[in-house]
Amino acid sequence: MPTSRTLNDIETAVKNGQLTLATRWADSLLNSGKVDSSMQMKLTSIVDMAGRVRADFNLAEPKVENRLKKDFGEYSQNDRAMWDKNNWLEYRILDGEKRYFNRAVSNLKLILKSKQPKQLGSREVIPDKFSLFCLEHSRKVINSGNSDGKPVIPVKMKVIYQLTVKADAVPDGEIVRCWMPWPRETHDRQGDIKLLKTVPDNHFIAPDTTEQRSVYMEQPASKGKPVVFEIQFEYRSAAQYFDLNKLKTLHYDTTSAIFKKYTAEQYPQIVFTNEIKQLSDSIVSGITNPIEKVRKLYYWINDHIIWTGALEYSIMPFIPGYVLKNGRGDCGMQTLLFMTMARYQGIPVKWQSGWMMHPGEVNLHDWSEVFYEGLGWVPLDMSYNLQNSKEIREKEFYISGIDAYRLIVNDAIGSRFVPNKKFFRSEPYDFQRGEVEWRGGNLYFNQWDYHMNVEY
Repeated sequence: MPTSRTLNDIETAVKNGQLTLATRWADSLLNSGKVDSSMQMKLTSIVDMAGRVRADFNLAEPKVENRLKKDFGEYSQNDRAMWDKNNWLEYRILDGEKRYFNRAVSNLKLILKSKQPKQLGSREVIPDKFSLFCLEHSRKVINSGNSDGKPVIPVKMKVIYQLTVKADAVPDGEIVRCWMPWPRETHDRQGDIKLLKTVPDNHFIAPDTTEQRSVYMEQPASKGKPVVFEIQFEYRSAAQYFDLNKLKTLHYDTTSAIFKKYTAEQYPQIVFTNEIKQLSDSIVSGITNPIEKVRKLYYWINDHIIWTGALEYSIMPFIPGYVLKNGRGDCGMQTLLFMTMARYQGIPVKWQSGWMMHPGEVNLHDWSEVFYEGLGWVPLDMSYNLQNSKEIREKEFYISGIDAYRLIVNDAIGSRFVPNKKFFRSEPYDFQRGEVEWRGGNLYFNQWDYHMNVEY
């Protein structure tokens, strides 16, 4: 069988859940000595992808049954059949066996909660305590008097971030290469960045022109010992709010570089499929004002897409399509859906991500910025949703505002690192946890751990 045909067969086998067969075929080709370096990289990536799918869908049916009984008590077989049929209890058939997503049960609880009657016309998707914190903070931002986007209410933070490669994940003496997230400096609301310490001492900070910014370090592995990388830094983050009901926008300059770049498709995750076109057209039907288009799209996603824990992005071929099919997704998935529909409508939008740094709620997070002619870039956080307030500016705060508790690392998806990474990334689109590799290949998330500590 020709090599190109065999490669196609291997890719098809992975898509069909025949992971063992795909791995065997790929190993056979790799060991044949008849493939060039480019083909070796493709085959290695396919084997890697099979491992990633197994890692996400690692629960056999008995273990899921035990978790369901623990969390739900008694439930009918009709309930169980409905959960499977609707993909609310997410699974895939891998090597002929039903294997469930490792967050399937916790996601099912969120899905069933979303089916309960909504209160005050708004879906509550984040913990009450955190929701109240965000509402109170956004109220202060709005009442600061700076409704034209000037940074307000700055917060100074010290960050200690560690990435620990598990012992013997890399052979003794081999060099481990590591990229860790580093704050961007091109934003008015983020600055005063000061590096305090790195472990090891030698490091390289990517230039701020890099859209996914990192600190690069390397050190040798030692037998039986974990490899620990650490950065410590201080920075200042501020809130921002644009009152779009009062501010004037201009007609877009459709010949500008910003308009062309940020209204374009970006394969494979920002693609104007027929479904995307028809849905977004129906949502904004009859509307020409970009502010109102954005508001309509935001409300639709708020009302129809719930937050759930996500599969690793690298195993989802087209994330917005997954979100629409299943009616759910995490912050980045919701953001990609919004961005795709908005760009199709001729509204420039760019990705932004890093970390949410709120006290007690430090975590990975994704959001976006919308470009309005005459105003510039305006933040929009899709997954923070409409807030539970009758005051319209507070309710819609995250359509044109952002809180002060952010760490901006990325202004794009899938941007190249400096220095460049040799192997397929663990997260090919976003960059928050870090990336690690050695001479023998990429180190996936299950081979290392990360931890962030924040002092205010």
